[in-house]
Amino acid sequence: MILQTFFTEAFFLKFIKFSMVGFSGVFVDFGITFICKEFLKIQKYVANTCGFAVAATSNYFMNRIWTFHSNNPNIMLEFTRFFIIALIGLCINLLIIWAMSGKFKVNFYLSKLAATVVVTLWNFLINAYYTFV
Repeated sequence: MILQTFFTEAFFLKFIKFSMVGFSGVFVDFGITFICKEFLKIQKYVANTCGFAVAATSNYFMNRIWTFHSNNPNIMLEFTRFFIIALIGLCINLLIIWAMSGKFKVNFYLSKLAATVVVTLWNFLINAYYTFV
């Protein structure tokens, strides 16, 4: 059923929009992470969390308006759902970064990029079926 829904043109268009919003969020996330880690000398996982929080908030508003055209008057509930899903995504993100950069010695930013791809898929599917219904 999910695969059938995913391959509809409208659902695929939402995924493209979600990805575009996410792509802009990558710049916000990586930018904030870089500033926190390299200039403010904040520990890399804390810096990553700061980048995530700013990007998740901006992504919520862009996805609410542009991707999912949400008219839900209960913005706080919708934002809470979005943010909880994003927090789970952050845990997945941190686990991937930890495994790749900590255990396998892959470059931190390459690890972060791989984690971003995985978490994008997670976030889109759960938000499409739970947050913006």
